[in-house]
Amino acid sequence: MATPIEVPGSIPARPDDDPRMPRALMLLLGAAAVVIVIAGMMAAAWLIAPILLALTIVIAVSPIQTWLRRLGAPGWSTVLALVLVIFAVIVGLVWVLIASVGQLAATLPQYAGRIDQMTAQVTQLLTRLGFDPSHARQTASSADVGRLLDIIGGVLSGLSGALTSLVFVLALLLFLIAEAGGASRRLDAIGADRPHMVTAMQSFAGGTRRYLVVTAVFGLIVAVLDSIALAVMGIPLVILWGLLSFITNFIPNIGFIIGVIPPALLGLLVGGWQLGLAVLLVYCVLNAIVQSLIQPHFTGDAVGLSTTITFVALLFWAWVLGGLGALLAIPATLLVKAVLVDCDPGARWVEALIGANSPPPKDKTAASKRNGTGPDAPAEDPDVPAPAT
Repeated sequence: MATPIEVPGSIPARPDDDPRMPRALMLLLGAAAVVIVIAGMMAAAWLIAPILLALTIVIAVSPIQTWLRRLGAPGWSTVLALVLVIFAVIVGLVWVLIASVGQLAATLPQYAGRIDQMTAQVTQLLTRLGFDPSHARQTASSADVGRLLDIIGGVLSGLSGALTSLVFVLALLLFLIAEAGGASRRLDAIGADRPHMVTAMQSFAGGTRRYLVVTAVFGLIVAVLDSIALAVMGIPLVILWGLLSFITNFIPNIGFIIGVIPPALLGLLVGGWQLGLAVLLVYCVLNAIVQSLIQPHFTGDAVGLSTTITFVALLFWAWVLGGLGALLAIPATLLVKAVLVDCDPGARWVEALIGANSPPPKDKTAASKRNGTGPDAPAEDPDVPAPAT
């Protein structure tokens, strides 16, 4: 065998030299890339959130288009049917919200005397606790009717920006619905080269649809129960609060906390602290049991995410995308999981960490060998004594 020729002045290669990048440097570069991606998503939240919302809505109603095609309906009629269904639901929700907010703005001035009385009581309480009366009055004055009306005026003025975003979402819906007809052909073309990507996208669509169905069913149950309870207690605008309960049910884990604040404050104005406390107790009993104990079990089975991952995803997407991020936390997480985990067979181990249930080992024979059980396990030596217990 020929002896390798050494170049004068060169450093001979050692067998333990590793040409690959050090693991610590790879982790630092990966962390830096994640930070850059998150910063980019936060900067483009005004675009990402409406696109994700429109995509989620189209995925939710796409079975209608599939069903119409199976009946032999032409392509243009299926697109028109989806547009009519989506627009009817959106227009109905917007009309109910606008009408209810208008009724709320007209109802609050009726409790001006009650608000002044509560302000005086708060002032006296703060004075008894040793606070300066001037500071007490300044603190209590923040709850007067004028301040509340200013807040409502700000909410109503902000509806213009919401309507602008709504127009943008509707335009996206039109384009996505028009393109939905060719989705199967696109997936077939992708599957020729990347079959795992097709499986991942189908899993994302199916998981999102199951999540929406489960959440909508439980949201409807919670909305009906809350509306009945509020009507029995004499709280005004029960339809608005029921709709709020239904919408906040799409915010995992903590949605009912957001939905209970307005009716509890209104109950405080209508019947004092006793009625406000009663509203809080009713919401805690109904919503906490349904949303925090029963619903997460069905949601985890539907989407394959653990309760901890669901809560962390809620905080993360609300931080990155704002209010829509809280509503779309689960679909956004499923999309990231499909792109980064499901499409890569080498990353399937991540499902054991974030899944609702730990998957059983695929190779039961190997697992039996490792555990010392099964037909292929090594036989015990009769000459070796058993370990002492």
